Amino acid sequence: MSKDVLVASKEALYQKSYFNRLGELSALAPDAFKAFVQFDKAALAEGKLSVKLKELIAIAVAHTTGCPYCIDVHVNAGKAEGVTKEELSEAILVATALKAGSALAHGVNALNAYDEIEDEELYKASYFNRLKEFSALNGDAFKAFVDFDGQSLKGSILTVREKELIAVAVAHTTGCAYCIDIHTKAAKKAGVTKEELAESIFVATALKAGSALAHSVNALNAYDS
Repeated sequence: MSKDVLVASKEALYQKSYFNRLGELSALAPDAFKAFVQFDKAALAEGKLSVKLKELIAIAVAHTTGCPYCIDVHVNAGKAEGVTKEELSEAILVATALKAGSALAHGVNALNAYDEIEDEELYKASYFNRLKEFSALNGDAFKAFVDFDGQSLKGSILTVREKELIAVAVAHTTGCAYCIDIHTKAAKKAGVTKEELAESIFVATALKAGSALAHSVNALNAYDS
């Protein structure tokens, strides 16, 4: 192998071929690896939600965690289940709205901190009422986000119900208490059952944990370099 190829190989931190090293963890930590694989399989299996919808949720969450391996795996799995490029796009835009929305939602905490509000409780549902203050502070950007968020969550190729299930999963990935509250209530209003809600959360759990596991191939590369 030439020197240039060796340098390029070390410079590339993400290559599809690296994912093949994942199986090494089954020898390095067999019990934990086996337990995760079983959990991941159960979380993505047909249940109250179809495999297709679960893969759409998985794709959205993978874009939230930013794991290129997970994106590749679940886009291919979703395509095998009949996910169209249009459905894929809508799921990704819901994830985009929720990831951006979690940053904006936490802006109410920033306003509290800036105004030196003395309150031991950092999260209260009532704090979310301050969000509208951003309309006066940065009107154009606030309006543009609200418009984008509304368009992303509006029923289209994917229904409002499906989009809210995706939103709930992504909200659990970003860890935004405000988003979880809002989109759980919106999902319930759209007819989502508590069982369906639980399944979407477990998909998010599997994907968030799975992204950490997937990145282990980079750790193996780094350790062996």
